[in-house]
Amino acid sequence: MRSVTFRQLRVFTEVARHLSFSQAAESLHLTPPAVTMQVKELEGHVGMPLFERQGRQVQLTMAGEYFLVYAKRLLSTLKDADNVMARFKRVETGVLTIGLLSTAGYFLPALLARFQSEHPGVDVRLDVTRDLTKLMDRLHSNEIDLAVMGRPPKGEYALRSEPFAGHPMVFVCPPGHPLLGVGHPPIEALVHYPLIVRELGSEVRHVLDNYLREHRLAPRIAMEIPSNETIKASVMAGLGISFISLHAVAAELRAGQLHRVEFEGTPVIRTWNIVHEASKVLSPAAEAFRYLMLEHGEALISEHSVSLLGSSP
Repeated sequence: MRSVTFRQLRVFTEVARHLSFSQAAESLHLTPPAVTMQVKELEGHVGMPLFERQGRQVQLTMAGEYFLVYAKRLLSTLKDADNVMARFKRVETGVLTIGLLSTAGYFLPALLARFQSEHPGVDVRLDVTRDLTKLMDRLHSNEIDLAVMGRPPKGEYALRSEPFAGHPMVFVCPPGHPLLGVGHPPIEALVHYPLIVRELGSEVRHVLDNYLREHRLAPRIAMEIPSNETIKASVMAGLGISFISLHAVAAELRAGQLHRVEFEGTPVIRTWNIVHEASKVLSPAAEAFRYLMLEHGEALISEHSVSLLGSSP
């Protein structure tokens, strides 16, 4: 085990993440044979197989599952050491990995463009997921430096969570919908129309369920869809109305493909947060990105949102 290298550990964890040698090779910018060689050398040092291979199917062995825990722990410690040394040197180079839930992808690229113009030496990588649990696991294992999310989970992790911008959520319908002729329809009207919603566990669904509970409503849920793009297409096709992040429907609202339904108590405002583990030592690059989000995130996002909220359907 003394001959195991950090390069082998990185390759091993990437194969374990994708359960694919070819996808790991693409992610690491290596050839598939190079990835296979690194894993074989690591298995030789460990003295037992870490993966089961059946054709193109790859699975971790029981030994591999246990070894993955320690491999991630070693790589996390190395990354923390690198961040501390970078603080001493006061440099802003290297790789910054930002994890985010998919809805944040509608506004984050504009913020990243500004960040990279100010910090050209930093290579920024995005880790996008719809699954909050996966995002938190990657944050906890130090695979990502910072996370952009809405409501952080409580209790499970020791986190530092800082709000940087409002996150409006709205009801939308297709052009010509009967609700658009009412002005500000009563919330009770919601029960007369099929509702297209995000999946259980998503932040938007959590906010919607609370909103309905507060108003003691139980509308008919026609579809449960884990994709904002499919939800928008379904609403535009006339299959129902939906409750969705304003950021996700900005382009469609401006183009007139969708319209807001101004029910009582809407928009529902939550916050976007920049999150990292409380014990984590941030690199200078991560600190610079955190500062940008806290100081300028609201201004860069709100102008776009306010104009939409100020428009009538």
